[in-house]
Formats: sequence, C-alpha cells, structure tokens
Amino acid sequence: MSKAKYNRWVDEFADSIYRFALKNTRDTEVAKDLVQDAFEKLWIKKDLIDPSKAKAYLFQIVNRSLIDRGRRNKLVLAFQEQTTALPAVQIVEEFDVKQTLDDAVSKLPEIQRHVVLLRDYEGYSYAEIGEITQLNEQQVKVYIFRARQKLRSLLTDPELIL
Repeated sequence: MSKAKYNRWVDEFADSIYRFALKNTRDTEVAKDLVQDAFEKLWIKKDLIDPSKAKAYLFQIVNRSLIDRGRRNKLVLAFQEQTTALPAVQIVEEFDVKQTLDDAVSKLPEIQRHVVLLRDYEGYSYAEIGEITQLNEQQVKVYIFRARQKLRSLLTDPELIL
C-alpha cells in the first residue's frame, strides 16, 4: 500500500470511525486516540490487509479496543466501589430527545450498543456488521432486534434511563 492510498483511506474513513468511537466513549479525546491507534495498526499491517476490507478492519480494531477498554473500566470500577462510596446520583429534570436516546443507547449491553450504532447511526449492512464484529449475519440481526426491544422499553419508561 502506498502512502497516497493510506492517506486517501484516512480521508475517507476517519470521520465514520471517529463517530463510532465517540458514540461509544462519549469522550472526544479517547475517540481520537482510538481512531489514531486504528490507523496506526492499519499502517503496520498494510501489506497484509485486503484493500477492499480496510474499512471493516479499522472498525474491527476500534470495536476490539472498546471491548478491552470496557473490561479495564469494569475492573477499575470494581476496585473503586470497594475503596470509596459512589457519589449520589444526580437527577436531570429535562432531557432533549437526542440526549435521551443517547442515554438509552448507552444502557444497552456492549455488543448490542455496537451493532445498533453500526446499523442505525453508520448505515452498515448486516453482513458488514458481522464482518466488523466477527458475528454471523443471523447473530447480528438477533442482537439488533433485542437492542431495539430494549430501547423501546427504555424510551417508553424514562425512569429506567436515569
């Protein structure tokens, strides 16, 4: 792969990968780091990657990084819960529609959140999502169905989101 082709991929894919990372992390700096790491890994393995699958490979890297990050965060939270009391939950009186939806999506289990974001926010096909998440197409459909059911229940009862 030439530098020109790599730079073209950065221009073409960086925004959608960043949006995916940002929706999952809600932290611009972490999302930028995930995107940068993904492109760095792509460059390192540039000669091993099928050019037609570069975008899926990048999403796969970010997806795996998010899973690893989630595991690390769970360990840190478990430790913090043992050593300190959790702060009181602040109840926000008014949500705008986007914030409510984002909050509901963040309550989904990790794999459901990822497939819903890839399908409904990024517009990927079931097959493409399967390739990114390493699930078969049927599993992707099931996860999306269950995620949408969960979102429906969360959005019809806003108390569940808080």
